[in-house]
Amino acid sequence: MNILITICGRGGSKGIPRKNIRNLNGKPLISYAISHARSFAALNRGTDIVLSTDDQDIKSVAEEFGLTTAYLRPEHLAGDTTGKMEVLNHVLDYQESLHKKTYDLILDLDITSPLRTQEDLKNGLQLLLADEKAYNIFSVSRPHRNPYFNVIELKEDGYCKVVKPSDSLSRQAAPKVYDMNASFYFFRRICFEKGFRSSITERSLFYLMDHVCFDLDEPIDFEMMEFLLSQEKLDFKI
Repeated sequence: MNILITICGRGGSKGIPRKNIRNLNGKPLISYAISHARSFAALNRGTDIVLSTDDQDIKSVAEEFGLTTAYLRPEHLAGDTTGKMEVLNHVLDYQESLHKKTYDLILDLDITSPLRTQEDLKNGLQLLLADEKAYNIFSVSRPHRNPYFNVIELKEDGYCKVVKPSDSLSRQAAPKVYDMNASFYFFRRICFEKGFRSSITERSLFYLMDHVCFDLDEPIDFEMMEFLLSQEKLDFKI
């Protein structure tokens, strides 16, 4: 089975400038994704790793940690509104043309959500392979808010309402929901053959992480993750 691991990071981050190469507990953030990718590839024959970025500084840092690629993401795929599936499809086409091979699976490791383990990746892959009809699988966490109970939206009349109206009187009694934590995504090739524009399809599976995991979106997120790593507060090894 041929697997392509993609690590995607553009240079124009707004929430945390230059976050993809900012140091987290003494190492550039991107180095965690590279380490996870190389460990996974070592255990799964037929696996290649590729970086998708529009930024030369990100490429240079990745090279320092052993990930070298000639690919450079085109400018039209490096904007704020560009979808991930477009980015993945473009680099997939490039990689297949370069290596003259077809990939059965794509594993995307998000740079900004590094609190994953090899066990997570192994179990996620097994869940996907066990369901022949499933198109993809992605990682999730248990949420702190529930759209059936305490997530609201604004109505046209200026008042608010619960996003998903229900009779639930407590969050615990509300229907179960899960938070996509952006840590990893496995896609079968059919996702790109069908031209899906979102990672959520009619045949998507999820993998529930049993440990803390969140992505870095605001500066305070970086400080929180820095604390967890530097003070060894995690009960697992990433």
